[in-house]
Amino acid sequence: MPHTEYLKRILTARVYEVAEETPLDDAHLLGQRLDNRVLIKREDLQPVFSFKIRGAYNKMAQLSASELERGVIASSAGNHAQGVALAAQHLGCRAVIVMPVTTPALKVDAVTERGAEVQLEGESYSEAFIHAEKLANERGLVFVHPFDDPAVIAGQGTIGMEVLRQHTGPLDAVFVPIGGGGLIAGVGTYVKQLRPEVKIIGVQTENSDAMARSIEAGRRVELEDVGLFSDGTAVKLVGEETFRLARDVVDEIIRVDTDQACAAIKDVFTDTRAILEPAGALAVAGAKAYVERTGVTGQTFAVIATGANMNFDRLRFVAERAEIGEQREAVFAVTIPERPGSFRQFCGAVGDRNVTEFNYRIGDPSEAHVFVGIQIRRRQDAVEIAETFRDAGFDTLDLTDDELAKVHLRHLVGGRSGHAHDELLYHFEFPERPGALLRFLDAMGPSWNISLFHYRNHGADYGRVLVGMQVPADEHDDFEAFLTTVGYRYWSETDNPAYRLFLG
Repeated sequence: MPHTEYLKRILTARVYEVAEETPLDDAHLLGQRLDNRVLIKREDLQPVFSFKIRGAYNKMAQLSASELERGVIASSAGNHAQGVALAAQHLGCRAVIVMPVTTPALKVDAVTERGAEVQLEGESYSEAFIHAEKLANERGLVFVHPFDDPAVIAGQGTIGMEVLRQHTGPLDAVFVPIGGGGLIAGVGTYVKQLRPEVKIIGVQTENSDAMARSIEAGRRVELEDVGLFSDGTAVKLVGEETFRLARDVVDEIIRVDTDQACAAIKDVFTDTRAILEPAGALAVAGAKAYVERTGVTGQTFAVIATGANMNFDRLRFVAERAEIGEQREAVFAVTIPERPGSFRQFCGAVGDRNVTEFNYRIGDPSEAHVFVGIQIRRRQDAVEIAETFRDAGFDTLDLTDDELAKVHLRHLVGGRSGHAHDELLYHFEFPERPGALLRFLDAMGPSWNISLFHYRNHGADYGRVLVGMQVPADEHDDFEAFLTTVGYRYWSETDNPAYRLFLG
């Protein structure tokens, strides 16, 4: 189908019978940081919190009465499913949705609440798609493809139509997330017809980059597996029609990682107080990566925030990884001498920098291995901090880019220790502000060796730290006196059964 025909289909699409014309919001804070203007197309404000309602309804609204009577079926990682379910509810037809077993419960529940029948099958969209095609043939249902259908592509293309209507001034690039390619095919085809000078830049995660690989190879490339963090774009094989169109209209594709996606979620929240799902924030992550790579300033970008179907349980992970993705946290493994006063000396090297995490468990009579996180402003700060530690005589590993350390090791530092004799365990609270941890250590004094230390900055008003100290029995009275003068709230955890079981 020629591009001009898509222009006509987009202009006559029936999306507005159920979908909203979403705002194009100016992200002032993000724009100031990037020294470019950033306009966010708020598709997270759709009735199903995703742009997918556009393509799904445009397709189903064109079905005949007999096709609607037979019912429809779709395969989806979540957002297309909700679009089909809402469209079916509006049109009064039956809908069966096949979703991967990895689909967040939030999306599954949203589909069933609209009256659709849900079947969970496979671990990715591609496996769910195969099962849905089989059921379509067995039951005589009409298959509603999530991306590789001209009517669906035209429905998604209405976003490009709105962007150009809502912003008539200078526009240098539109950033579009890519899964199967329906969105970028529709938006890109429309924008290039009217404003060919505007760049169409796709964004994919590094482990779900089927479209990028396909364009590089000149043919559709099927991935063996895909990353599931950005479940809305976890597609192994892009569509034939979407690939054909994308190859013509996409100027480049940027790959981003999980940390960059998490940082983008935080960026959008800071500007709008909306929480996007990972796929919904990819365009923002791509725009940031583009600015960092090219160094451009003074330009205007439109980024499509495609959805906000975020599982609440994921927020803790997103919050932790956002700091690293935004290059606001660096993590290190630092080796210091195992003797009283070493922690104080180490914190002196930290200086007035804000500590985000501190993990330590005694394991060697001569050396202490500390896992520490420190707030930074740019990635180069981590290099400089590591050099500061080394200059102070501490062996240091910069783990900021180490996936194992960020995902697992930071939670596993510790365990039982045969060297933790005479150990008392206390939980302290202190006002959370830069330098508070150092002041806490100053108040402790160098008299007793620290055998366990855990601290994590959770963004609250009060910091919480768990400390193990080796205090001989004949010094317990002195220790009690120390507790009364330390100036912080405290609780003894020495008899805590969990401590005894795992650490004591």
